[in-house]
Amino acid sequence: MNKCVYCKQIINDERAVSVCDGCGHRVWGEKMFNAIKQNMDNAKQKGDLNQGSVCADLKGNVKSCEEKGALRLI
Repeated sequence: MNKCVYCKQIINDERAVSVCDGCGHRVWGEKMFNAIKQNMDNAKQKGDLNQGSVCADLKGNVKSCEEKGALRLI
């Protein structure tokens, strides 16, 4: 569960951007904010938001973050 970076309201869905609909519409406008959410959600599904992350198993072996048993270190 995320909180909006502007108003700290709890965001109940699993969106990739931590901005509530109300703040997003006020900052960027409804149409642009919907496009931002869609593009960020697509990038999250592709794994593009995980670039630069390092994951490992419990023994310290570096693994892909998508592999079962991998823990995100950074």
